Amino acid sequence: MMLSGENGGARSKDFAVQVFTGRWFMVFSSFMIMSVSGASYMFSLYSREIKSSLGYDQSTLNLLSFFKDLGSNIGILSGLINEITPPYVVLTIGGVLNFFGYFIVWLAVSKKIAKPQIWTMCLYIFIGANSHCSTNTGALVTSVKNFPGVRGIVIGLLSGYLGLSAAIITQLYYAFYGSDTKSLLLLMAWLPTATAFLFLPFIRHHKGIQQKNDSKAFYNFLYMSLVLAVFLMIVIIVEKCFSFTQSEYYATTTVMLLLLVFLPLGVVVQEEHRIWKAKKHQQQLNCEDLPNPKPLNIITTEKPKEVTKPAQPSSSGSCWKDMFKAPNRGEDHTILQAIFNLDMLILFFATICGLGGNLTVVNNLSQIGTSLGYSPHSITTFVSLMAIWIYLGKIVQGVVSEFVITKFKIPRPFMLTSILLLSCVGHLLIAFNVPNGLYVASIVIGFCFGANWPILFSIISELFGLKYYSTLYNVGSIASPIGSYLLSVRVAGQFYDKEGLRQMAAMGLKRNPNEELNCNGAECYKLAFIIITAVCLFGALVSLILVYRTRELYKGDLYKKFREDSSTINTAETEMPMSQNKIVVEPAAN
Repeated sequence: MMLSGENGGARSKDFAVQVFTGRWFMVFSSFMIMSVSGASYMFSLYSREIKSSLGYDQSTLNLLSFFKDLGSNIGILSGLINEITPPYVVLTIGGVLNFFGYFIVWLAVSKKIAKPQIWTMCLYIFIGANSHCSTNTGALVTSVKNFPGVRGIVIGLLSGYLGLSAAIITQLYYAFYGSDTKSLLLLMAWLPTATAFLFLPFIRHHKGIQQKNDSKAFYNFLYMSLVLAVFLMIVIIVEKCFSFTQSEYYATTTVMLLLLVFLPLGVVVQEEHRIWKAKKHQQQLNCEDLPNPKPLNIITTEKPKEVTKPAQPSSSGSCWKDMFKAPNRGEDHTILQAIFNLDMLILFFATICGLGGNLTVVNNLSQIGTSLGYSPHSITTFVSLMAIWIYLGKIVQGVVSEFVITKFKIPRPFMLTSILLLSCVGHLLIAFNVPNGLYVASIVIGFCFGANWPILFSIISELFGLKYYSTLYNVGSIASPIGSYLLSVRVAGQFYDKEGLRQMAAMGLKRNPNEELNCNGAECYKLAFIIITAVCLFGALVSLILVYRTRELYKGDLYKKFREDSSTINTAETEMPMSQNKIVVEPAAN
């Protein structure tokens, strides 16, 4: 790319300004923020330190994981703030909450402060995890509104970077801190905060009209992220087979950062250069249309018509009065209309069943592996590889479901049904302790957990519109902590502790309240995951109701109103709205 000529320096400066203020660098900035915002997916790694350092049993540890899930999904306040403020406000809030929450947890685990009470630890975990609602809302929701016509791919890609972040943070942790597991919490405290503050000036709203090249550009981003994911998977497998030195971790981390930053940045520059050339070409055409560069007069040939505003009905209580009078599916709903809509309730229940079971595996993977006899190194590998499969689940569903609904007109909720059924396979592998089944189960559950999010967020945007998407996006997320509490805390945690106490009693031992409670053998989680499998099957049946109810919506063209007519692609951003007067432009008289 060359910007030569006598004004080359000024043109290069103008092009640089265009890149940093354009919507494509906004997407790149969102990638960077999301790529380090997945601390909530890493609970299995640092939960072992919390359990051993503070002497918790499994029910208490699962209670902490519930507050982690609650914090990372109760983002209604973030959504409401984002409705009325620029995105940098919620991003700033997220950065502050992230550092405060995880830094205090690090102080507690490393014993630099007195052992906190359980409720204060729950509060610190909640605050740290709640920061992700702010950063995700600021980055993902803004990107969806900037690219509404390809929202499925956008959600899948950004959610994919969020899923990949656990593997990215793990590699950075190995490079910065070696094998000091406690320092992982310190890294989780400062890295996401620093990244959010670095890129928040570039996250802003742009004109939300789809252009012809948008899909192609996002597929290029997709290819770049796949290269990164494959590299990370290879590195994780090699690290399992060989013992790496600190310098080797530096080398692999450097390559990872090059793939993470410079490959997508190349796509950004390429797209902005294409827009730059289109603008220059349009300016040349405009100059050719005016062969005689005389001064212009702007003549108004008619006066603006007075518009009589219709009488507005009384607004007293109108939001409550209309909450059960929802518009058609696909049109903009108010927040209350969407919340009390039967479609939302069905979607919410099915998501509780799916995410609740998947989160039980994600949050308890370390304890599941230990109880089934897997080595600590294998468990760390499971967690890192699960991050890759969470990423792939988000990417595949974001892209595949978009193709399926546009090509075959299959309702997107059918993708949710298929994911719920697939997750049952992973739960049964754990329940019956199939030899080496945890390897397969971690792949299946990671994929299903990742796939559930873009499906959920896409369905919400398609059924209830984008007007209040910042809030509705976070309303849908509440299903996750509810499912986590019911299935992880009340089912898996209690059955684990009950079996652990039974094993101690069989050996004639009594539990010391200041020591962690462990359980060994397939019986620790067997009954819990049989129950979770039954819940997922029931959720799949419920989701079929939504498939039936939305079949007519998905037969049409969902994104037609967001497409830009091909004749206005080059001029849309240069038009200046003046008034509703009829304007005639004539050369001035000599």
